[in-house]
Formats: sequence, C-alpha cells, structure tokens
Amino acid sequence: MVGKPQIPNPKSQATSPWAGVAVRRPCLWVLWGFGTWFFLGFGIWDLGSARLAAHEIPNEVTVQTFLKPEGRRIILLVRVPLNAMRDMDVPTRGPGYLDLARADQVLRDAATLWIGDYVQVYEGETRLGQPQVLAARVSLPSDRSFQSYEQAFAHVTGPGLAHDTELYWEQGLLDVAFVYPIQSDRSEFSISPGLTRLGLRVNVVLRFLLPGGPERVFDLHGDPGIVKLDPRWHQAALRFVEEGFFHILDGVDHLLFLFCLVIPFRRFLSLVAIVTSFTVAHSITLIASAFGVAPGALWFPPLVETLIAASIVYMALENIAAPKLQRRWLITFAFGLVHGFGFSFALRETLQLAGSHVLTSLLAFNLGVELGQLLVLVVMLPALHLLFRYGVAERMGAIILSAIVAHTGWHWMTDRGSALLQYRFEWPVLDALLLASAMRWLMLLMIAGAAMWLLRSFIGPQKQSAESESS
Repeated sequence: MVGKPQIPNPKSQATSPWAGVAVRRPCLWVLWGFGTWFFLGFGIWDLGSARLAAHEIPNEVTVQTFLKPEGRRIILLVRVPLNAMRDMDVPTRGPGYLDLARADQVLRDAATLWIGDYVQVYEGETRLGQPQVLAARVSLPSDRSFQSYEQAFAHVTGPGLAHDTELYWEQGLLDVAFVYPIQSDRSEFSISPGLTRLGLRVNVVLRFLLPGGPERVFDLHGDPGIVKLDPRWHQAALRFVEEGFFHILDGVDHLLFLFCLVIPFRRFLSLVAIVTSFTVAHSITLIASAFGVAPGALWFPPLVETLIAASIVYMALENIAAPKLQRRWLITFAFGLVHGFGFSFALRETLQLAGSHVLTSLLAFNLGVELGQLLVLVVMLPALHLLFRYGVAERMGAIILSAIVAHTGWHWMTDRGSALLQYRFEWPVLDALLLASAMRWLMLLMIAGAAMWLLRSFIGPQKQSAESESS
C-alpha cells in the first residue's frame, strides 16, 4: 500500500542560516574565530604603531650647552629639544597642549633621566657625582637666550612660560641648569657628553668659560669620549699623535700612494730620502692650512681629493714605465704638498681639542702620521721582498701590482673629478682680500722652495745608492 506523500510543514522549515550546512559549521566557526583574532590583532598592532610613531627617535638632535666653573661649583646649562625625550608621562590639557602648571616635576625627571645620568664631568681625574637640578623649564622654539652664558642662566633660572601657553610637548625646548660641587674653579676639567641616545645623530655645541679667560667652543659629534676642556701641551700632543697614527692607517688613498713609492725599493735606508721629502712637504701645507692659508671655497676639498687620486695613478704608471729613482724624492715632495691639504681636512674637526696648543698639536699629528708610515713600511718591505723572491719575478711583480693600483686610482680620480665638476668656479674679485691671500700663497711657495733646497743638499749623498739600486 502506497502511503500518502508527506507534505512538508512550512513551520518546520529551517529559517536559520546554518540550516542544511551542519557539515560546514566547524569551518565557519574557524573562519569566524580567525577573523575575530585577525581584526583584534590588527587593532592592537595599529595602536602600537601609533604609539611608536609618537615616540620615534629623532633623526638629528642639536644640544646647546654652557659649562662654567664658579668658586666651589661648576654650572652646566643644557638646551635640548623635548621631542628627544621619549616615554615620559607628560601632563596635557585640551587638544594635547603641555600642561605647564603640572609639568615641573616631569621636566626635572626628564632632565635627570635623559641628561644628568649620562653626562660625565671630571675634575682632574676624578669624576664628579650626580648633579643637582638647579632649574628646569620649557622654552619656545623661537627663544634666543642661549646666545651667551649670562642670558642663558638668567633665562633658565627666571620665571617660566605662562600656564595658558598653547604648546605641544614635541614642539618645545627643555632648558636645564645642573650644579656640580668642585674643589676649585682653577682645576682641570673634562667632559664626556654621553647624549647619543637622544637621536640617531647628536651634535653637542659646548661652550666652556675659563675663569678670567676666553670662551672656548667645541662642536662635538656622536660620542667623542672624554674631552679635555683646557688641555696641557703634553695632553694635547699625546691625543694628536694618536689621531695622526690612526688617520694614516685609515686613509686608503694615502697608503696606496705610499705603496707605489715602496715598490721599486728593497732596502729601508734607500727610502729615507723619499719618506723625508713626503714628510716635509705635507707638514708645510698641513700647518699652512690650519692657520687659514688654504682656500675656503667649496670646490677646494674635492679638487685636493682628485689630485690625490691623480698622484696615485702617476706613481703607478711611472713604476710600470721606468721608475727614475734619482728624482723620485722631487715628485714625492710635490705630491706631498697635495696630501698635506688632505690631512688638514681630517684635522679640521679635531683641532678644536688642541686648546691653546695648536702648533704643538699640528706637530704631534705629523709625528703620528710618520709613526704610522714607518709601521706600514716595516710591513710592506719584507712582504714585497718575499713576494719577489719566491712568488713572481721582481719586474713582472712590480708591473702587476702597479697596474692594480693604477686601476683603483683611475676609478677614484674619475669619480672624484665628476664630483668636482658639479661645483661652480668663479674667478675671485681683485681686492685687498685677494692680495692678502696671494701674499700668503707666495710665502708658502717660498717656504716650499727653501725646503726643497735643504732636501736637495741632504739627499745628495743618497743619490749614489739610489742609482746603484735602480741599475
């Protein structure tokens, strides 16, 4: 018997969206859970990135400071942008303005955590203890009180901004006065800024006021270490001997030029005349440049760098063609004048650490360069001797090594020459300043000529040994 067909009841029809998809429910639940966690994680990441953007490290920070010993205390005035001080619980009002009425303790905490804990001040060899925050205040970006110590001190210790000033934290400047107890204001003082954590590149402009003496200005980049603010002559000399020693070891172009000079020689005594000529020449232009004889035009440093590369190419090609050792001292002297200007560019920034002993520091820097050169020669001569004795024939080895150096020097010369052509050269105006500059250059040429005459009289006895070695 065939029964009646079952008519579906409309009320029994599933109206749920999950009806008929019971098998797919676990998948949908997984998708729902994944989506929930995704949007929740994205929201957390977005909030975190917004927080990081609000506290990101500034690219470049300039810190202005004064340091002045007074009786039994030394005062350190510091001005630093507030945006360099991160992760502070800043009291705000309205749309985010700094609440100056409640900001005093936050400013003092920021001064201690970001500045006072890291700046190290020394009296003699003794590091001074934790400084006391004498005053801390916020200043507008347009404030110019840090142009002199007197104005800066009066500004920092004076009344602050009005409480209704509309200023965001990252727009303002923090001015702080620190006080350190000392034994005497006539002691020798040193400082290590230690403020590199304020930004990716930190520049500290430090003005040290000697008691009864002139103001001494330092422009310190990065972490300069311990800086002697009024060094004695032997302290300055020791520092610049070290500077010169490591500068010649770091200067690849100077080392390649020295390498080209060494290739034709087998004995150390044969190089005395060459090294002496190079030393005298670069000492003349280095000292002259330090005292302002070198042109201050923007095109001059790239011109010198191009000529240094050209000197490497010339010496390498001369080694390949036919080295004339009897006149090499003369060529070395000419190129040494150029390399001296190159040394002066590297010395420009560190010469501020010489104090009142500029000439002593220049001579010490030259001594350091010579010590570095001697070290290089002590390594190069035995290495070349072993190479030409056991590796390759002397003449063929000299040609191969010189060709490699010439190739490198040629690329440097063309690259630096291209950079030089980007500068616009203008003929100077004929005036009193030009005549004074011409007189200084004439004096420099006369000194160089006198040095060449003295070198020739000294090198005369060396010529015979050089000629016998070249034959």
